[in-house]
Amino acid sequence: MSNTEMTANVPWLGVIADDFTGASDVAGTLVGAGMRVVQTFGLPDPSMQLHDVDCIVVSLKIRSVPAAEAVEESLAAARALKSRGVQQLYFKYCSTFDSTPEGNIGPVADALRKEFVPAGQITVVAPGTPALRRTVYNGVLFAGTDLLQESSMRNHPLTPMTDSSVPRLLQAQTKNLVGHIGTSAIEAGAPTVQSHFQTLSGQGTQYAVVDTLTYSHLAVLGTAVLDHPLVTGGSGLVGGLAAARGFRVHAESASAARPTGPAAVVAGSCSEMTNVQIDTFRQFRPCFLVDPVAIVEGHDVVTEALLFAWENLADGPILIHSTASPQEVSRAQRQLGRARAAEITEDSLSTIAEGLVGLGCRQLIVAGGETSGAVVRRLGITTARVGKEVSPGVPWLKTETDPGLSILLKSGNLGMPGLFLDAWDHNR
Repeated sequence: MSNTEMTANVPWLGVIADDFTGASDVAGTLVGAGMRVVQTFGLPDPSMQLHDVDCIVVSLKIRSVPAAEAVEESLAAARALKSRGVQQLYFKYCSTFDSTPEGNIGPVADALRKEFVPAGQITVVAPGTPALRRTVYNGVLFAGTDLLQESSMRNHPLTPMTDSSVPRLLQAQTKNLVGHIGTSAIEAGAPTVQSHFQTLSGQGTQYAVVDTLTYSHLAVLGTAVLDHPLVTGGSGLVGGLAAARGFRVHAESASAARPTGPAAVVAGSCSEMTNVQIDTFRQFRPCFLVDPVAIVEGHDVVTEALLFAWENLADGPILIHSTASPQEVSRAQRQLGRARAAEITEDSLSTIAEGLVGLGCRQLIVAGGETSGAVVRRLGITTARVGKEVSPGVPWLKTETDPGLSILLKSGNLGMPGLFLDAWDHNR
C-alpha cells in the first residue's frame, strides 16, 4: 500500500518516546522516510485536530524517573494513541539503551505487552540505528567501533552503561524471557525471522533482541513485524516499518518554513559531541557559561546570561551552555549532589530559554535530553510539526503553540561538530 492510499486523518503509527530529544530523533527519521508527523510534548490533547498525519510521536520524560511513574505515563500515552485509531505502537528508547539495572525500558515494555500484545507473540527489541552508527551484532551493542561499555556512555551522569549485551541488560529489568535473533536469520529474509519468532515463542520467550548492522536489516525487520501491535527500538526500525508500509519521500513530508528573527543555542548536555560542538562554535560566535555552583553561591547567573543575550542576539546566533568536562561535572556533583546539580542547571537553562524567546529569539536549538524537556515545558509547547533533519536524528520542529518559533532538540551525542553553526541553513 502506498502512502497516498493511507487514510488521511487516521495515523497508523503511534510512537511513545522516553525523552524529548529521542522523540525528535524518531520523528525526523519518519519524515525522512516520507511520513507526515506531529510531535506532542506530553499526552496529545483529545481536542487536537489531525489533518494529513501518518504518525503521532508522543514525547515523554520518563527515562530516569521511578519505574512506576514511567509505566503509568507510557500506558496513558498508549491508550491516548489507540483512541486516535493508531494501529501499531512503537516504544522508542535511546539507541544506546540508556537505562539503569532497574529500568525503565523493561518495566515499560512489560506493561505495554500486558495490555496490547496477544499471548504468545514475540516483542522485538531493536536499539540498533545504523544512521547513528549504533549497531547490534550477536546481541552486543556498539557505539561506532566501540563496545557500548567502552564508549563515552560509560561515564553518562544519569545512566552510565557498563555492559554491552542487550539481552543481559534487558533481562535484568524484566521477569519475561529475553531471546536473540542473529544476523544470519535476518539476512535470510522476513519469513525466516518470523519463523524464529515462532520458535522463541514456543520456548516461552517474550522478547527477541535483533541484530542490526545495515539498512537492509531494518527493511527485513520492518516487514517481519508489520502486523505486530507493539514494536520497541531506537529510531532505526521505524524507517523499516515505513518502507514496509509503502511510504516514499515526498516534498510535503519534509516541509517546515524557516522563521525569521534571532537565533540561539541552549546546551545542557555534557556529552563528548556537545563539547566538540561548543568548542567549534566558540571559535566564531560568543558563548556564555552557566555554572550551577556559582548560582548556589549567590551569583545572578540567569540575569547575566540574558544581559549577554540582549547585547549579542541581534548580530547572529549565540550560545548559552552549562556543558562542562567530566571533571567539572564531577566537581559540581560533589559540591551539590547529582540531583541538585541537575535540577539547578535545568531550571536555570529553561528560564534563560524563556527569556530568549521574550527577547525575540525565533530559532532555538536545545542540546541535551533533560534540558530539552525542561525548556519545552517552560515554553508551554504542546505540539509541533516535524520538518527536515539537519543530520540523522536532528530535525527542526515548527511549533504549533507559537507558529513563529522553530526549535531543534538535540540529543547530546548527535550531530556533526559544526551543527550549532550550520543548522540554521537547513531550517527551510
